[in-house]
Amino acid sequence: MTGQLMVKAEGVHKSYGPAHILRGIDLEVRSGEVFCLVGPSGSGKSTFLRCINHLERIDGGRLSVDGELVGYRQKGDKLYELKDSEVAAQRRDIGMVFQRFNLFPHMTALANVMEAPVQVKGESKAVARERAERLLDRVGLGDKMGNYPSQLSGGQQQRVAIARALAMEPKLMLFDEPTSALDPELVGDVLDVMRDLAESGMTMIVVTHEMGFAREVGDSLVFMDGGVVVESGHPREVLGNPQHDRTKAFLSKVL
Repeated sequence: MTGQLMVKAEGVHKSYGPAHILRGIDLEVRSGEVFCLVGPSGSGKSTFLRCINHLERIDGGRLSVDGELVGYRQKGDKLYELKDSEVAAQRRDIGMVFQRFNLFPHMTALANVMEAPVQVKGESKAVARERAERLLDRVGLGDKMGNYPSQLSGGQQQRVAIARALAMEPKLMLFDEPTSALDPELVGDVLDVMRDLAESGMTMIVVTHEMGFAREVGDSLVFMDGGVVVESGHPREVLGNPQHDRTKAFLSKVL
């Protein structure tokens, strides 16, 4: 069951030079919700995801996570950008899984998952190790803890990346097309892990092309195109009975 507001975007804009990527995004994600973002390449989905943890700075509007403005503090009616250390503190509570796994190649799977809690949170290695072992078990890699990334398949590396994000015990998980770089037969294992996370009540925002996953696991779905929200609703409604011509055209190609 979904609860209080976890993410709120109000009129979010983002440009790169003359390219206006996000053109006033308004949306809300509730605690415990699986929120899916779909749309063609270049529609602004991944950019929006990166704005949520201030990997990209927004140019207009407001974005808050768990009631706290992301990247800024408000004084009067003005917004002031936070220091890097304050942004880093906010990011601790937001896990992110990218298309490419971004694992440390010189570290084992276990060391990859232990690293951030030890270095960022100052946890003891014993505590971090116990959690890392439990998380690698959870993603089905209990027998691969001593393997280096080069010894793992793409799907296994992505599952290590998910375990690594979970090791920081985030309140929100962001997934940026986590299966798009994988061979088709490896996609299922990663989606199974994400399903398990959803069932455990983790708040998730998922940029995805996996419409079956969105339909089956998602609580809400937003179709984006050209930097705007074109259509939104329950995944089964939007995918099964799209109202907007642009949504219909997109879904006719991917379903």
